[in-house]
Amino acid sequence: MNKQQLKKKINLIELKLKQLSQHNSSSCVCVDLCNSLILEKAVLKKQLEELERNKFAEKIKKIFPRRKKLICDYFN
Repeated sequence: MNKQQLKKKINLIELKLKQLSQHNSSSCVCVDLCNSLILEKAVLKKQLEELERNKFAEKIKKIFPRRKKLICDYFN
């Protein structure tokens, strides 16, 4: 999926959650549906985050790690 499709699905899930919260039913079915929608939204957000991440820059960062500072470096 591309970014636009993921954003549309996330918005659709948010609308469904708002509709469910308006009913404010404490039935088991409603709570399960709400939980599954929240879980699906989290998965879609994670996928969107993965698409937006710059993978090339991350590979370069792994190749060239930063120099670790030691405590003695602060006192010199």
